[in-house]
Amino acid sequence: MFSLKTSCKRLMGKIVFRPGTMLNPVPAVMVSCGDGETNNIITIAWTGIINSDPPMTYVSVRKSRYSHDIIEKTGQFVINLTTEEIAFAADYCGVKSGRDVDKFKEQKLTAQESVKVSCPSIGESPVNIECVVKEKKEYPTHDMFIAEIVSVSADESLMDDKGKLCLDEAGLVAYNHGHYYGLKKNELGRFGFSVMKPKTRKRLEAEKRKSAAKGAKKRVKKRK
Repeated sequence: MFSLKTSCKRLMGKIVFRPGTMLNPVPAVMVSCGDGETNNIITIAWTGIINSDPPMTYVSVRKSRYSHDIIEKTGQFVINLTTEEIAFAADYCGVKSGRDVDKFKEQKLTAQESVKVSCPSIGESPVNIECVVKEKKEYPTHDMFIAEIVSVSADESLMDDKGKLCLDEAGLVAYNHGHYYGLKKNELGRFGFSVMKPKTRKRLEAEKRKSAAKGAKKRVKKRK
């Protein structure tokens, strides 16, 4: 956590801090891995996309973490997006070690078979991103596993009639300065909204309302 005690000076009405990991908010994802005998989950905030084609991502993992050696050994992992419903489990998997507990068992999470990799995905996650490690970069506190995304699976209930993935319906969470926050539907705009024509904006809003209504019906039907 950052404190004013770490600041060195004021500049144009702002407090200047020493260099640190201030980038916020960040994803709070559950990374599953396994070596054929043991499956584990580690909650990661330091992840992101680094290339579009081929799709490339990364996770930065402390060298001391149990999952570090599993990922290094197998060269595979799955990034599972976190929702408000499984936020408790995500926090648990971030503070408990797989050396001591079976996180899948303790949090009643489903070790679901993946499509392209041998390690499991988390069944309760709405989106599972399967990854194959291509490179490892070593740093003093963390190692960065750079990986290619080889498969993506999403809950059918999040798909609209046109085959579009509606992640705004998933109840995703983000991690901001030590706290988890739900990404509520207070949309400011979509890509390009600053130059969008009023007619286009009106049409897209109508389509979104229609899609949201159908998505709600699908989720109710799935729960039944």
